[in-house]
Amino acid sequence: MADDVGAIIEKLDILTRLVATGLVQGKSQRDQIELLSKVNLQPREIADLIGTTSNTVSVNLTAIRKAKKKSGRK
Repeated sequence: MADDVGAIIEKLDILTRLVATGLVQGKSQRDQIELLSKVNLQPREIADLIGTTSNTVSVNLTAIRKAKKKSGRK
């Protein structure tokens, strides 16, 4: 039974990554990071999906938050 649950979780993870990749295709890196962050993916996971480093993702997320704070939107 534990093997079945593990297999299901693995397949769900694959599907989630496929959907996320499809959503961000053709968008700028910053837009990709912002969208994937909105679905609660961690910087490391976002970096793996879009082919960059988690540091790059973190820097972009900080810049996105600062820009939103400055413009007064969420």
